[in-house]
Amino acid sequence: MRQDHGKDSWPWWKEQITLKWENYSWRFRIENSFEKAIFNIERDRPMSWFLKQKDRLIALNPDMSETMIDIRILRKCGDDLEHAIRSRCIEPCSTKDYINALEDITTRTKIGRNWSKSPIDNKTNGKPISKPNKPQDRLPLKCHKCGSTSHLAKNCPKRQESIR
Repeated sequence: MRQDHGKDSWPWWKEQITLKWENYSWRFRIENSFEKAIFNIERDRPMSWFLKQKDRLIALNPDMSETMIDIRILRKCGDDLEHAIRSRCIEPCSTKDYINALEDITTRTKIGRNWSKSPIDNKTNGKPISKPNKPQDRLPLKCHKCGSTSHLAKNCPKRQESIR
């Protein structure tokens, strides 16, 4: 196609690009890929992720302002990370400033990182804490009125005098 129409005008090329790429399935794929792309510190590089999202938004809506593009991309970073980036950048901010802040935060802080679920006790050399959830690990239940282990205080057969 380039050999046949290489010297044609830009409006002709723009029309051809629109015919090939500007259809509903293409827009749907780009919108879905933007919506699914949430920044992950362990997986994504800040600059490439940010620029890829920016390219997707520009492809979907070329008339969108730089500020709106940056705001929509920052929303995909997560609450803590978005707040940290906005705190570092004083308005008005350029895309370059947002990318620099994102790279700085991801390399120098622990904001937005996922933590392990198991609690670790510092005194036991990093071994997970064992919780007494088995019945044999717990102390036997006993009545606090008479001290017997056969029942609890609410069912105690010993008579209590009511206070009036």
